[in-house]
Amino acid sequence: MNLLRSRAGRWWFLAWLGLLPALSGQADDTLPEATNLWTLPLGHLACNSSPALAPDGTIYQGTFDGLLLAISPTGKTRWKFSTGTEGEIKSSPAVADDGTIYFGARDRKCYAVTPSGRLKWVFPTGAWVDSSPGIAADGTVYFGGWDKTFYALDPAGTLKWSYPVGAIVVSSPSIATDGTVYFGAFDHYLYALTPAGKLKWRFAGQAEICSSPAIGPDGTVYFTAVDGYLYALQPDGTQQWRFHCGNNTEASPILDEQGNVYVPGTGKAGAIGEYVVTREGVGHLAGGLSCPVDGSAVAVTGRVYWSRPWRTFQAYQPDGTVFWRADLLANLSSSPVVGMEGTVYFTSERFFYAVQPVGPGLPLAKSSWPMFRANPRHTGRVGSP
Repeated sequence: MNLLRSRAGRWWFLAWLGLLPALSGQADDTLPEATNLWTLPLGHLACNSSPALAPDGTIYQGTFDGLLLAISPTGKTRWKFSTGTEGEIKSSPAVADDGTIYFGARDRKCYAVTPSGRLKWVFPTGAWVDSSPGIAADGTVYFGGWDKTFYALDPAGTLKWSYPVGAIVVSSPSIATDGTVYFGAFDHYLYALTPAGKLKWRFAGQAEICSSPAIGPDGTVYFTAVDGYLYALQPDGTQQWRFHCGNNTEASPILDEQGNVYVPGTGKAGAIGEYVVTREGVGHLAGGLSCPVDGSAVAVTGRVYWSRPWRTFQAYQPDGTVFWRADLLANLSSSPVVGMEGTVYFTSERFFYAVQPVGPGLPLAKSSWPMFRANPRHTGRVGSP
């Protein structure tokens, strides 16, 4: 964390000196401020798990202190579930149709917790589980682990099958309409498995793949690797194009209603920002960021929400026009989620925020993948609400 802060601090200092190239958009002091509805402390350690929303409005948030929190829309903690002293949670929770919450932890286990906060079952693995679970239409739970294995469990927690990847899997799986499961691994490959666990194909990138793939309405699979490229593959694994965005983090791509792909990256002269890449693979740098980030943006109707610049959260258009800002205590540390009323929830290192945008609350973009894990429940499945 000291290294991250040092690098971020250098970027802030250079920007203050005017040595970084300016990006389009209004200056911060001219922007209206969004309303910070409430802020909730998350513990002693920075949090990288992204929040998930249940249909009843309950927010589920994992912490690196080993807690799964159930938070009301008004910011009250309804219950806490502890994984113990070795169960740091980086995996983002996923909410099933019956309300069960699934998540992985660094105590080498995948958990299933009821909506009332009781343990339903726990499945042991051979190493850390940072991958966020994907939930198929039939309830199958998919995830990968540091034990170089990809797992499929039934809703009762029984192993259906496992696939020996032979490399660490931190990528969170994405599920297509035909049930195909996509995920990346540290062996530089993106994998496509059938619902029965058979390999359909694998595609070789040039570096580790940590991001969660996004799936377009036509089945195109988008993902980033730490080689700095954004890839677009056809459903049969054929490369359509690749775009050098310079992103070498775990940040996952998202899509707006026009099919544009958003992913953090690095432009000319080292400028850091949010790239907007068309479905044809042509991109430009839009929103400016204060430092490299591991989280994803979220697309709402006509706008995108994300970090821009130091310790702020903002709404902007693909051309870089900024509409409002929210000032934070620290940089965003996970991907935001948007609730039914347009409220935006996200983590900022050791704090959890609920922000009401300026003007009417906008719904999620009518896109196949408008946010990390596709939807507020974080099922990682196309077409899931």
